[in-house]
Amino acid sequence: MVPDVSTGSDTLGLINYLFGKGRRDEHTDPHIVAAWDMAGAPDPGRDPDATYTQLAKRLDHHVDLRTRELGGKKPPKHVWHCPVRTAPGDRYLTDAEWAEVGRRVVAATGIAPEGDDQACRWIAVRHANDHIHILATTVRADGRRPRTNRDGWRAQKECRKIEAEYGLRQLKSGDLTAPKTPTGAERAKAERLGQEVTARRWLRERAYAVAAAVRNIDDYFTVLQSLGIQVKPRLSAKTGEVDGYSLAAPGDAIFFGGSKLAPDLSYSRLLERLTTQDVADRPQPVADPAEPWRRTESAVRTALTALDSGDDPVAQGHLDAFADTLHNLARSTSGPHQAELQAAAMAFNRSRRSAIRADHQAATELRQAAKELAYAPTIPGGLAIALIFTALHLARAAAKWHEQRGHAQQAAAAEESFRHLQESYRQFAEPVLADLAQRVPRSQTIQRFEADVRQAVPDHADRILADAAWPALATTLARAKSAGRNPRRLLAEVAASRELGTAERPAEVLIWRITAQPNRRAQAARAQSTRRTTTVTSAPQPVSTPTRAHQTERARRR
Repeated sequence: MVPDVSTGSDTLGLINYLFGKGRRDEHTDPHIVAAWDMAGAPDPGRDPDATYTQLAKRLDHHVDLRTRELGGKKPPKHVWHCPVRTAPGDRYLTDAEWAEVGRRVVAATGIAPEGDDQACRWIAVRHANDHIHILATTVRADGRRPRTNRDGWRAQKECRKIEAEYGLRQLKSGDLTAPKTPTGAERAKAERLGQEVTARRWLRERAYAVAAAVRNIDDYFTVLQSLGIQVKPRLSAKTGEVDGYSLAAPGDAIFFGGSKLAPDLSYSRLLERLTTQDVADRPQPVADPAEPWRRTESAVRTALTALDSGDDPVAQGHLDAFADTLHNLARSTSGPHQAELQAAAMAFNRSRRSAIRADHQAATELRQAAKELAYAPTIPGGLAIALIFTALHLARAAAKWHEQRGHAQQAAAAEESFRHLQESYRQFAEPVLADLAQRVPRSQTIQRFEADVRQAVPDHADRILADAAWPALATTLARAKSAGRNPRRLLAEVAASRELGTAERPAEVLIWRITAQPNRRAQAARAQSTRRTTTVTSAPQPVSTPTRAHQTERARRR
């Protein structure tokens, strides 16, 4: 059951909408199911003699009295509006049940507390099977305004109780950090234009993706404009500098402020994450195209540790940076599994913020690695899979972290992201693991590797050797040995990087840890080769010394 509180200033206009046919003739049998006084509230849906104007005057009675006291000036935003909708698949509620829902919501939000005869006037209108609209005018009989602070949160809390009592689908409680829900008009516009999502959601998804890749606020606006998105900066009246912005879809006249897209897309919140670095600070080409992928995979593993640190702002900062990582991972990956990565990134946007204020500085390593990944070349095979594998473990850990802190919506979003990452991993990894298993080394080599496993990770050796991925691990070890690496030492290193006790398939875990582990010997060789090249290039060129014959000829010419 979803409540959605908003305020306005036009009582009659809202009544016209509630009792009208709807924007697409979707309203059927509009009528009042509950009110501050059923006898005193004219019902245009049931009484042919009742008019919209009569109902508006009754509802505005206290507002008009207060307006006269204020010398003709109406109280601001005096119309309170709260649609309450059941979830898809919920059972049909009778008018009596919806009436009780309306009474409980206005009592919980402070509009009309139970037993308060001085409360605001309100009605609950039903014009569809799955929802009602509660309309109230927010001036009490004693002339005061009601106490409606955190009314949206209180409405949600009451709806969670109603769901349990009525046997409805139990939705997740929020903490006021969710993005604003698209209005009915926005949804109707998207449907009319044949668009799958509303303009607000379309802009939000692109704003997140762009913010994940850029390094400063100027680049953020530039890239958005390159996508055809209209950008309207807001200038401060005091300083004349930009202190806000709004966006509109290409060719659209409706602009949405950054904070109206999502709380952490406001100008001030973006500045916390986006620096004002110079061009020289931007990602530079690297000799090894795999290095940004390795660095990101390592930083994601560090984020796993941050979730266990007990420092909530630090953990929240890493989750915010991880959300950027998912966007850039989807951007830098190609193949049929890319769609799942994009879905994972969009789902995790809800998990990246909570009432806990993020410590962005603590997650600098992951955020920088994520931005380098945005400009890294696409690489095939193992290293990309290793990063996805580590990312799905962090998404699952994020779900548990949020759940432990009562962040129900964030936990559900992280779990959804995990499922998309898991499917992406399956699509990408299965053929690679099958290929590794087919290239298994000779039996004598496998026996030596079995001994290495028992020596390097004795506590988990039996589980590793019994894992279905053991043949693929044996091939991975053989390739590592061919590259000059010591299999036993390598196993010990990657096993120590994080515990294996909770891994369902430990051999598979070791494969991707080995894949992501840099070959230090190869790195040293590349570095030495680079130094040699630099030395030869920068060495002073020999100056030719004139021979004696040249000196004699020069003297003769003089």
